[in-house]
Amino acid sequence: MSTLAHTMMTAARSSDSGLVGPGELDRYPYAEAPVPDRVGSPAWDGGEPELGRVGRRATGSRGRGLHGQLVQQLGQMIVSGDLGADRPLVPEEIGQRFEVSRTVVRESLRVLEAKGLVSARPNVGTRVRPVSDWNLLDPDIIEWRAFGPQRDDQRRELSELRWTIEPLAARLAAGHGREEVQQRLSDMVEIMSHAMAQGDALTFSRADAEFHGLLIQIAGNRMLEHLSGIVSAALQVSGGPVTGCDRPNETSLALHARIVDALGAGDGTAAETATRQLLTIHPEVERVVPAPREH
Repeated sequence: MSTLAHTMMTAARSSDSGLVGPGELDRYPYAEAPVPDRVGSPAWDGGEPELGRVGRRATGSRGRGLHGQLVQQLGQMIVSGDLGADRPLVPEEIGQRFEVSRTVVRESLRVLEAKGLVSARPNVGTRVRPVSDWNLLDPDIIEWRAFGPQRDDQRRELSELRWTIEPLAARLAAGHGREEVQQRLSDMVEIMSHAMAQGDALTFSRADAEFHGLLIQIAGNRMLEHLSGIVSAALQVSGGPVTGCDRPNETSLALHARIVDALGAGDGTAAETATRQLLTIHPEVERVVPAPREH
């Protein structure tokens, strides 16, 4: 095994510390309650007392501190529909409910505003925006939707988007091959091979995500490169039929290797074909995005 493969597999195992994953986050309870002076404002009370403390749970905050954890919690509540469109968000109530400072609340709402989830207006305050205003290509929103009530729609849409951009990226990448990138792609295939042999799905998925991100980045198209984060997010939330890569198997591994060989040979057509085959291994994906018929 190469040094790179060993390092990546060790790092993956050490980071798998048992923290709750994004798909297993406890949602804060939300209950409708009449508030005379604020019609329709969220009722933060009535749930477990512990849930009010953002800093007490590791959840899926990825070590981003109170600010990141509050963004995560509020974002999930909005995307899941617990905080519906046009719902007023009062900073004082949020601060009390989650036991964080006004500064943390203010900065968190600014992040959510940048994602299109909320809007702040003078004399109106901060309110939840409708889905049509959300930045649906934001990696955080992709993750929140993928583990919420809209999970099936999100994963289907991601499948269709990847089907559109990745085969094209593979074809273009065949004309922009660089030796160091080719080696990196080969390394990722080697890591996936060793990970699959050891039953290490976490390392396999991380190497797979880097492989597909590199594939888009070397396509020589800056607009496609901008979408590489979406592919990474799609692979990270592959708890359902997002791609044929989500369950390590020999066919998937062989197709990754075939893509590398095609890129090395400068064969764009072969690289595109192998990528399409890779994205349609899973039967459910074939149902969503049918493979081209052979004539």
